[in-house]
Amino acid sequence: MPEDVIHLNLFTMNSVEHVTVGSWRYPGDQSARYRDRTYWTEVARTAERGGFDGVFFADVRGIYDVYGGSRDPAIERAVQTPSNDPAYLVPAMAEVTDHLGFAVTKSTSYTHPYQLAREFSTLDHLTDGRVAFNVVTSYLESAAANLGLGERLGHDERYDRAQEFMEVCYALWEDSWEDGAVVRDAAAGRFTDPAKVHTIDHAGEHFDVVGPHGCEPSPQRTPVIYQAGSSDRGRAFAAANAEAVFVSQPTPEQVREYVDDLRSRAADHGRDPDELMFFPGIVPIVGATAELAEAKHESYREHVDVEGVLALLSGFVDVDLSELDPDQKIEHIETEAIQGTVNAFAGGESTWTVREMAQFAGLGTTSPVVVGTPAEVADELQWWFEEVGVDGFNVKEVARPGSLADFVDLVLPELRERGLVRESYEGATLRENLTGRRRLSETHPARQ
Repeated sequence: MPEDVIHLNLFTMNSVEHVTVGSWRYPGDQSARYRDRTYWTEVARTAERGGFDGVFFADVRGIYDVYGGSRDPAIERAVQTPSNDPAYLVPAMAEVTDHLGFAVTKSTSYTHPYQLAREFSTLDHLTDGRVAFNVVTSYLESAAANLGLGERLGHDERYDRAQEFMEVCYALWEDSWEDGAVVRDAAAGRFTDPAKVHTIDHAGEHFDVVGPHGCEPSPQRTPVIYQAGSSDRGRAFAAANAEAVFVSQPTPEQVREYVDDLRSRAADHGRDPDELMFFPGIVPIVGATAELAEAKHESYREHVDVEGVLALLSGFVDVDLSELDPDQKIEHIETEAIQGTVNAFAGGESTWTVREMAQFAGLGTTSPVVVGTPAEVADELQWWFEEVGVDGFNVKEVARPGSLADFVDLVLPELRERGLVRESYEGATLRENLTGRRRLSETHPARQ
């Protein structure tokens, strides 16, 4: 394993807005450059200069149309709309970096495992082993309609499909081609040994895939697997599949409960529970002095688009928040969309109102906002790392790319001085930098 240090991802999206709705209006914000390749290569260089493990790309299919029963608020206010496919950014960003990884979100509900396995093998080859697959099942009804399904699959059915989807991918990535199958024997005119390439002969409820995989083994074979399940079914899926988990709970107590629960579930699958890594989101707002940091925070808050936030959250929880009284308490519901967002604001003894939820979620949705000097921000991250027991953070931006530059230039030197982040990259692949291994762990179900 690499030395015990804080691991970092930049959490972003190939769109105008991600999770700080309205920040595109902030002076100096460059979110509208999301269509520009040079914007993303600049981001990649900055993230690698800071020693980040990766850039974690969120993605959605469809448009948020639950709020007010209309897609217009999301379109007008740039609520993750417009957006582009993040996978196509990876080769350009990899070309200008040597170590930075790239986690790409793809939905198991709206693609086929044979196609996806080929896409990720290709990216893993092109990046020399620096890609991760963030597995999602998709929650927007509009996505299902646009992709010809009429309506989305039920919550648990989406996870049933996802589990079989992963089993097909694992078979293609791990079992179809043996090590040494590619011989490249020019004299014999024999590039690959057919005896070492195998069909997978999968026949299941959702997929029939004969194989073999069309790609030779890539540096990692299976990309690093990220997941973020929060419902009971989602947690079960994460415990069986994830190597790294994006944690969306907003309080230390909720994060501890989540980490303990997933480690226990992973052990039930025969996995080493300590091999799971946990990355809560964090929104750092840093200034040279506490006063400057707080002034920046207030300025950011002034640019939050409250109606846009409610349009985003309505899609997250699948409830039209325009129909609720702003001072109404958020009640717990079982949702067909993102259960984690509901749990964050309606779990335990929570007394959040609709208004309070919108105000809090304006900067980073469910993630804690940390405001202060470089030392104060570093103190908070160190506390979460040492006392709560997380492995790192998905750093959420407010102003783009200024928030990233602030974090790299101001907070990273403080963390590095404390020995909390590595001095240099140690591995050749993303998984090696995260775990010290190139391949999936032997205790992972795909290897058992």
